[in-house]
Amino acid sequence: MRSISICGLFMLMGCANTNLDQAFVEDNWRYATDPHGSIVILKEPLVQANRVKIGFDRVPRVDKANNSWVELIYDIPAGDLSAVSGISITYESDRPLVIKLSQKEYGGEGDKSYAHYQAILPVAATPTSKRVDIASFARPDWTPEWSQDKGIVKTSVSALYFVPDLTDKAGGKAQMTIHKLALY
Repeated sequence: MRSISICGLFMLMGCANTNLDQAFVEDNWRYATDPHGSIVILKEPLVQANRVKIGFDRVPRVDKANNSWVELIYDIPAGDLSAVSGISITYESDRPLVIKLSQKEYGGEGDKSYAHYQAILPVAATPTSKRVDIASFARPDWTPEWSQDKGIVKTSVSALYFVPDLTDKAGGKAQMTIHKLALY
């Protein structure tokens, strides 16, 4: 009889929703744009209790030496990805959503290629949940040949960049909302 009760308890636990609503911490979120005219579009506060919502208007690339860019940045509270094997996200985006691992070897403290490892998620008109293993991130096709690939160094990744997939040539507008984000 006791084993039946224990089995029943495990079955009930499996049916219960143990995933509490996520509360976003404002200090972990920020955004950045280039100095060439790209802008952020906010109709409400960036960080709310149940979501992070932002829009961008990216200008086309200025010239060969001056690229335009926009990014929503999540500063990893632990400071790095050393204990992380993947990302779980629920999002909406009217453009494909690029998730970049901001790794110092490729950024301003490194080779300045900004060819960070990335994963691309599809357009999502309604809240869509995805899991992305860190091992599935890859460097972008445009990575310069001179940028030495040092692999993903989890202790060097301090932030995640969420970037709408807008082209250098055309720029454009994009809207995105992140409803849930978990590092596992």
